[in-house]
Amino acid sequence: MRSRSVLQLGIQRLRRHKLAMFSLGVIVLLLLMAIFAPFIAPHDPNAQDLSGFYAPPSRQFWLGQDELGRDLLSRVIYGSRVSLLVGFSVAFLSILFGTTLGLMAGFFGRGTDIAISRFIELMLSFPTLALQLVISGLFASSDAAPVVALRNALGANANILIVVLVFSLFGWMGTARLVRGEVLKLKNLEYTDAARALGASSVRIMLRHLLPNLFAIVIVQATLDVGTAILSEAALSFLGFGIQPPVSTWGNMLSNANTVVLQYPWIALYPGLMILITVLSFNFLGDGLRDAFDPRSRL
Repeated sequence: MRSRSVLQLGIQRLRRHKLAMFSLGVIVLLLLMAIFAPFIAPHDPNAQDLSGFYAPPSRQFWLGQDELGRDLLSRVIYGSRVSLLVGFSVAFLSILFGTTLGLMAGFFGRGTDIAISRFIELMLSFPTLALQLVISGLFASSDAAPVVALRNALGANANILIVVLVFSLFGWMGTARLVRGEVLKLKNLEYTDAARALGASSVRIMLRHLLPNLFAIVIVQATLDVGTAILSEAALSFLGFGIQPPVSTWGNMLSNANTVVLQYPWIALYPGLMILITVLSFNFLGDGLRDAFDPRSRL
């Protein structure tokens, strides 16, 4: 009987994790909604109808209308595109940078480990939210020639790209520390010593022998990073320093509803509910993946 790989065993265990599989189904539906938003949305998300000022849900506008008479359902659907794009982009960049530095710190040790570890600790000492607010605010309002040129070069997607870069800048440290600790254990195992004795280079050992064994913890961290990035983008946009209108995001929809939430609660209910469902789904999936790929856990 052929033995199964760690990946096959992990997938089999994941299938028995009902909450994780349900969350995966929700995430797939959200992705499909974001991809096919132009075909699903019943109206143009930026089309204004001032006669529908804060109109409640109706047959024509299922979720109601906002302060400019725009269809809330269409804006919620299009908002999924931005939120998921930010979440996946930040997670990818954070995992890429964090895994690279963590792998180098754990494998080479000594001076490299000390330098990278001190850099990680330095980055962790910064007040993340405050710096994100400052950097995003400066980019949005600064009249400095380099900033203006950068905004013009990036075009309509400037705010989204800056938010992704800012979040990625402060989002990789947890991954780096996690990978470093795992590499410190893996590099002293027998198969690593055997590869070194056969003349394998350090780069080959890291890429061919250590990196595949980091897959489980990296993919779990990535799912958690997606949820964190979506929540952070919503918080930044809610405070008015994130992605600016007319681009529709769940965060700036909540920001627009901030002063009228008691009079027109549906304005804030639907984007807030989407943020809650999306973040919980990614967190539950991450928990399921962690349990599935950890041989010591019991489902």
